[in-house]
Amino acid sequence: MWVCPKCGREFKRNNQGHFCGQAPANVSEYIARQEPAAYAHLSRLREVILQNAPAAIERIAWSMPTYEQGGKSLSFAACQKHISFYVGAKAVEHFQNELIGFASKKSAIYLPYAKELPVELLTEVVKWCFE
Repeated sequence: MWVCPKCGREFKRNNQGHFCGQAPANVSEYIARQEPAAYAHLSRLREVILQNAPAAIERIAWSMPTYEQGGKSLSFAACQKHISFYVGAKAVEHFQNELIGFASKKSAIYLPYAKELPVELLTEVVKWCFE
């Protein structure tokens, strides 16, 4: 059992990612609350989504940025060493050959802060998910 030193909540996993206290009111606030090392990646991923899905509705759901359009959704979460980009199992399967070099599981692609964001690939993923 791990206890967050900031908020005192208990978790099964060590260093479980979560929000201490109130969920952010909007995506800008969500990004601003993150560690400086994550800020640039989170901001850039947000830009890629908004540029390639301009009709998507941006909101906070489950305490993370979520984008909805036409009954489909994408979301992302800042983790300690990476962004978890939730695109759905079909998208992960469709882009599996292009995702070599990035970890992925079930419905998420993991984008490490230590690597440059694959903007072209993310653009294609966003377009595919919302088509």
